[in-house]
Amino acid sequence: MPLPADDVAASLRLAIDFLPQGVAVFDSGLRLVVSNERYNTLLALPADLIREGAALFDIALFLAERGDLGSGDPARLAIERINYLTAAPTTVTLRIANSGQSLEFFSTRLPDGGLAVAISDVTDRVRAERELERVNLTLEGRVSERTAALTRVNAELEVARAKADAANHDKTRFLAAASHDLLQPLNAARLYTSTLIERAKTTAFAELANSIEASLTAVEDIMSALLDISRIDSGTLKPIPSVFSARDLTRKMEVEFAPLAREHDVTLRTVGNDAAIIADRTLVGRIAQNLVSNAIKYTPAGGKVLVGVRRRGNRVRLDVIDTGIGFNRDQHKLLFAEFSRLDRGARMAQGLGLGLSIVQRLVAALGLTLELDSKEGRGSRFSLYLPAARNQRPAAGAVPTPPEPVFGSFDLKILCVDNEEAILEAMRGLLEHWGCDVRTALSLKRIDRERLLEGWYPDLVLMDYHLDQTSGLDAIEWLRHNLGGHLPAALVTADRTPAVRALAEERGIAVINKPVKPAALRATISGLSKSGRG
Repeated sequence: MPLPADDVAASLRLAIDFLPQGVAVFDSGLRLVVSNERYNTLLALPADLIREGAALFDIALFLAERGDLGSGDPARLAIERINYLTAAPTTVTLRIANSGQSLEFFSTRLPDGGLAVAISDVTDRVRAERELERVNLTLEGRVSERTAALTRVNAELEVARAKADAANHDKTRFLAAASHDLLQPLNAARLYTSTLIERAKTTAFAELANSIEASLTAVEDIMSALLDISRIDSGTLKPIPSVFSARDLTRKMEVEFAPLAREHDVTLRTVGNDAAIIADRTLVGRIAQNLVSNAIKYTPAGGKVLVGVRRRGNRVRLDVIDTGIGFNRDQHKLLFAEFSRLDRGARMAQGLGLGLSIVQRLVAALGLTLELDSKEGRGSRFSLYLPAARNQRPAAGAVPTPPEPVFGSFDLKILCVDNEEAILEAMRGLLEHWGCDVRTALSLKRIDRERLLEGWYPDLVLMDYHLDQTSGLDAIEWLRHNLGGHLPAALVTADRTPAVRALAEERGIAVINKPVKPAALRATISGLSKSGRG
């Protein structure tokens, strides 16, 4: 059975008195129908304005006169307030009461044209928001300060990095220039020593000459290692990938290290295949050289070294395996440290301990993987994983020619050009001992001024790269243009950068690195003379 209307109204009045918000309802004439105690308390209205039938305008005017609605004419402020509350279906406003409370007003137009108003005390919320805003401002200030500090530090680091890069480049340029200047007299000394070794074979000076040669070789190895490390660390060593044959790599190792293996009474065996590798041929060769050299040096007499290549999925694995002194797992890191050598290894062979440090740097620069396994006293295995070239055939590379052990007569006309008089004299002595007709010049101008080529046509040219007024490559092209036809030539240079070698290969010019090794020089001359006659 429904309750009487008076009972319903009484129940609703009782219910709204327990709401935490202040509530008031106005009829279509904007006169008060009902309000709860919370409404009356929050607005602190006099008794005549909380009676039923009180006009909303009177309530607004009271508040305006009290200062709740701001400064200005109270009547105008009251009208503006009523217009704002009734202009939209729903409005939400926030204002500060005279008591300092923050009050939020929520008004809604009723279907009959009346108005319902709800008031909430949001003082705590506003205080929390303001505190949060203050904290945020403080935090933003701190973030701004930290950002500014970080920006300043980053700028300082960038300046320091730029200075470090410049210092690295300066160091690299200095080392390159210094190495060239140092290699020049070293090259002359090697050439003089080579002539001395050949002429002193059957004399009491043979052992002394060989000792000098060994000392010069040690100096060259140290300089080459330091220069390699400098180029790698400074980032000037840029890999140039190409496709080459794994068999060519193993043949090259056999040719280069067969004499060293015989000298140490170590059996060197190579096992290659025709797998195509895509990587920087020169840098991979440098890694292999260091690994094979170490394997031979640290394998006792009667031992064995195997250099083998095999396919492993989409990679090619180069193994260098020896029966040498080996090492334990705790010594792995020590192996790759600069100027670090194991005690037993230091007793077996001379050196500075730079070989494996260079290997580690080159492996990182090429993005390759190097594995090592060893047992102390039983030997070691170093495995270098190289990317295999798919659907690509290796470029036809020159097959290394083993150095000829017996020095015979060449009977060749050879033109030598170098800007160092001592090198020319040493080269002349060695080549004439090999039966060559040699003419030398310090520059192209000297050739023209001294008329070296009148009635004399060279079979081949040995040309320095760093000449005073031009490069050796351009000088060779000038000679070929003026002499006509194909003139076999080799670039003899202390510059070991891949760029110079690539330029020489493009022009069909062989490269011999300074200090010149007699066996390599003889093999190059032999190959050039055959190509010239062919």
